[in-house]
Amino acid sequence: MFMTTMMEIRAGDDILQRLSFKPYRNSIERRAVQFLPGPDEPQTTNIQTPWGETLLCKPGDYIVSEMDVPKDRWPVDREIFEASYLEVAPGSYVKRPLTYLVPLVDVTGDPYKQVVVHTMEGDVTVRAGDFYLARGIKGEIWPYPKDKADASLIPTDFAE
Repeated sequence: MFMTTMMEIRAGDDILQRLSFKPYRNSIERRAVQFLPGPDEPQTTNIQTPWGETLLCKPGDYIVSEMDVPKDRWPVDREIFEASYLEVAPGSYVKRPLTYLVPLVDVTGDPYKQVVVHTMEGDVTVRAGDFYLARGIKGEIWPYPKDKADASLIPTDFAE
């Protein structure tokens, strides 16, 4: 299969203003644990994500995982997590605000193009045809797997 050159996307890029992000409501309950290392412990940790990237988790950030696959985890910045998630049971959370998505191929024009998305927790490289680009409550961006979005997100007609 022919692979094209890499593209990079950052939260402040002008192209994001021209994209037609659509609102979705999340229906998934997730586990989360706050990363609170002791004074004599390493103050950061690397988290291997389900999509193959290693992201940095800082003190106070949350490590989020799916209920049915706890080893599939990823870090979420403390401020974003606390503004976005609602605890529904001890250690169990749902995302409150809408998630805004646009197919990543709307950015690249090529489903095979490799894209480096600069997230708050680190760089994530994905194939455009397999992911949406998500935008959060503070303008942060991240790649969202299409299969996961199709299974867990509900389109909505209104924006917050």
